[in-house]
Amino acid sequence: MITAARLAGFFAAHAIWSVSDGGSLVPMLAYTGGESDERKMERLVADQDVVSVELGKQRLTQNLMDAGDAALLYSARIGLQEGKFEAVIVEMRTYFSPDAEAVLAIPYTRTDSGEFHVHKPKLLDWENCDDFDIDAAMEQFFEGVDEHAEGSKVWSAALDESV
Repeated sequence: MITAARLAGFFAAHAIWSVSDGGSLVPMLAYTGGESDERKMERLVADQDVVSVELGKQRLTQNLMDAGDAALLYSARIGLQEGKFEAVIVEMRTYFSPDAEAVLAIPYTRTDSGEFHVHKPKLLDWENCDDFDIDAAMEQFFEGVDEHAEGSKVWSAALDESV
């Protein structure tokens, strides 16, 4: 899950960059593949985002892309103690441990003035991940965020850890 978290962080920064200007997030499937283990990303476009997300969940489960690690990213509304928020949902898999699943939500808000805020990621699921150190995974997630030149700038500038 450690390398999956780094991959997920990179594409989470890309997703935050995408929604920061008021745009919507096209669901995307990111994965490592090939002999060089390079990062690849597919935008999942269907008639409705719900269909795209379901397609992504199937692809994430089936691993037809023969990936080592993968992450599915999409938008959703989540409820937190502080209220309801738009969020980038990040579902991670590492295929050498096929039952391991981790899910993060990265809440964000736009103010009435149009100002954009990114809040602390929330761990929603850490299932069958007993062999993985959650702190190491989160450290790698943020290393991945930092690797995305534009996304990390937006994330840093908009960071609001009050939520």
